[in-house]
Amino acid sequence: MRKLKWGLIGGGEGSQIGPAHRLGAGLDGCFEFCAGALDHRPEVGREYGQRLGLAPDRAYGNWQEMLAGETGREDRIDLVTVATPNASHFEITKAFLEAGFHVLCEKPMTMTVEEGEAIVQIAEKTGQICAVNYGYSGYSLVRHMRAMVARGDLGKVRLVKAEFAHGHHADAADADNPRVRWRYDPAQAGVSAQFADCGIHALHMASFVTGQEVTTLSADTVSCLESRELEDDAMVNFRMDGGAVGRLWTSSIAIGRQHGLGIQVFGEKGGLRWAQEQPNQLYWMPLNERLQVIERGASGLSPEADRSSRVTVGHAEGMPLAFANIYSDLAEAISARKENRPMDPAAGLYPNAEAGLRSMAAVFAVAASGKENGTWVDARPPMFR
Repeated sequence: MRKLKWGLIGGGEGSQIGPAHRLGAGLDGCFEFCAGALDHRPEVGREYGQRLGLAPDRAYGNWQEMLAGETGREDRIDLVTVATPNASHFEITKAFLEAGFHVLCEKPMTMTVEEGEAIVQIAEKTGQICAVNYGYSGYSLVRHMRAMVARGDLGKVRLVKAEFAHGHHADAADADNPRVRWRYDPAQAGVSAQFADCGIHALHMASFVTGQEVTTLSADTVSCLESRELEDDAMVNFRMDGGAVGRLWTSSIAIGRQHGLGIQVFGEKGGLRWAQEQPNQLYWMPLNERLQVIERGASGLSPEADRSSRVTVGHAEGMPLAFANIYSDLAEAISARKENRPMDPAAGLYPNAEAGLRSMAAVFAVAASGKENGTWVDARPPMFR
């Protein structure tokens, strides 16, 4: 596989997500960082891009300049990552897809369900890959959970419980902190705060692991800090198209919780439990047997887990390596197209535009149900009903 060319929009100096993408894209030597429009301030973005090693003519001032510059090059980028503020995701993703580029977009993919449906349709029409960075699905043992469910180890899945709860927005003194305030402002965040920020990661993981999609849901949402217009805590019950029942809790006021992403899956023949803060262990309890601890990197795991594990057993693999698995999947998918060959089936796990659309539909469903005291609502995008 020859090294592919990669570009980044957003993720400038001081960004929380930019370094994780640069590490993830470069880790396996699949991508070369060739182009970027890294900051909303053109000169700042150009200067930072050159400090990172970009050629002066490919350290762009804005995404429009980057689109024009890369479209006309013979050595143009193979993949662009969109890591800008949420409201710009749709416009940038749409423009690059229509220009013939493969795209990895940060979540949420769009701000509305209608925009999400448009992106799905554009990706289908152009034939370009549109992936969405639900990066936690890149963890090796999350992929092994998916494989165990798919091969029937748990039997029929009865119940899935997902959480993404932290306490980093619990201080009322932060009410006017601009880095916190915007998340609870409908003008900037849309119809949802905590669920749209963290809850959709947990919901996507529930679908990813079980292979089932959410059909209906009921939500109890609350703003525990009265100054906030949008929710900082939500409890969501949901039903899935394969018959599983789901429970999801997400919060930003749970003092004592740090990251707080975890999932449990209970089937007819056993149950699984995994937490992102202890990603090297997966707990597996077969029916009427003893608890087993599955270690990341151990022998005898699934092809999906083996492909996404890099270091020997006992050493922790963290978030940038999970992101790297998304990039590795995309590199294999893009290279297989270029080389006109079948793709490694264990690499076909990157979240796509359909996953991004379903998440946005769930955001609006949670907001609607929360306003109606938990009324059950349809959580599917209109195009999938």
